[in-house]
Amino acid sequence: MPTRKGALSWALYDWANSAFATTVMAGFFPIFFKDFWSQGTPATVSTFWLGVSVATASLLTSVMAPVLGAFADRGAARKRFLLAFVVFGVLMTTGLYAVEAGRWPLAAGLYTLASVGFYGANVFYDSLIVSVSDEASVHIVSGRGYALGYLGGGLLFLLNVIMVQHPRAFGLSSPAGAVQFSFLTVAIWWTVFSIPIFLRVDEPAGGERMSLLRAVREGFRQIISTFHEIRRLKSLLMFLLAYWLYIDGVDTIIAMAVDFGKAIGISTNELVTALLMVQFVAFPFAYLLGHVGQKLGPKRVILACIGVYVGVTVLGAQMNLRPFNLLGFHVSKFYTLAFLVGTVQGGIQALSRSFYSQLIPPDRAAEFYGFYNMLGKFAAIIGPILMGTVGRITGEPRAGIQSIALLFIVGGLLLWRCTEKPGLRRV
Repeated sequence: MPTRKGALSWALYDWANSAFATTVMAGFFPIFFKDFWSQGTPATVSTFWLGVSVATASLLTSVMAPVLGAFADRGAARKRFLLAFVVFGVLMTTGLYAVEAGRWPLAAGLYTLASVGFYGANVFYDSLIVSVSDEASVHIVSGRGYALGYLGGGLLFLLNVIMVQHPRAFGLSSPAGAVQFSFLTVAIWWTVFSIPIFLRVDEPAGGERMSLLRAVREGFRQIISTFHEIRRLKSLLMFLLAYWLYIDGVDTIIAMAVDFGKAIGISTNELVTALLMVQFVAFPFAYLLGHVGQKLGPKRVILACIGVYVGVTVLGAQMNLRPFNLLGFHVSKFYTLAFLVGTVQGGIQALSRSFYSQLIPPDRAAEFYGFYNMLGKFAAIIGPILMGTVGRITGEPRAGIQSIALLFIVGGLLLWRCTEKPGLRRV
């Protein structure tokens, strides 16, 4: 286990910010947006505007990525920009605590801005790993952050769920008041557990300060240079196109599943239970699929995961509230979908990264992973807009979830054409 200064403090930031990803993004915001802030608004309309909010946050972060990457690469002000985005995200999250019923435009705007703070801070958080690890420990340090993120986000979400179910035990007047207070707990959690990274993690040496204009120029120059190189590597280009499509589908389901459940009449308690199920099922299955991918090859397992996701969208389109009989037990269909998503959610992300490492020049891994991470920020743009638009046109949320299958199918077909190149050094 690494003992380099700041390693645990760096990993604790994943513990800190996962509270936002779990409680706000995946959990209570979609529920509260539909039930509280969008009171009197048709379900398809609120779904459309939630999709716009998610897509806008992803798009804004994607546009900023070259500029942020230029600063991060040079190590001149990573901690200062990390602090700026954390403070911004925390303040916007705190603002959600005070938004009154019916004011959905304000809630959507604050959520979009808070998400920009969350995504933007991650650029600088990721880049600081070079300060707390070396070649012999970087994967251990990174994995510990990932594990702490699952644990921290899950624990706070579980606490918030208990608060909502028993508000008076926490001195709160109602479940709605508990949900609003949960946004404040996320802001506090995010702030407190971010402190160690600023106190214990050193700024990387050798960076140079630069003007914003220069950062814009150099950031876009770097992206363009890498893109020209990618165009010459056919299999790599094919994979990136496939990844962009199917990971958009994955991120859309993460961001929009609760809203979909509310639109078809799933109760809040069932939605929260399903979210907790995904949280705790995803971790062991991600570990398992990593071993299976090592033995069978990542492409086969990713394609299998895509197949599961297509099945999820098909089952979602046929969703009704009647449970089905499984071995003598009455099982909720929504819980079944949640379990299926949990079995593949972590694995498809982990194996996509390892498959990518087989396709890139091993001596230019950092440059190409920079492009990979930027492309990931463009995910969850097409899907939420597609789901919201189809649902609004047809007046049927089930048609919206079915439309996401298109992203998985096209992404899977492109991935099928990619050539695996075993033997290249893994990053």
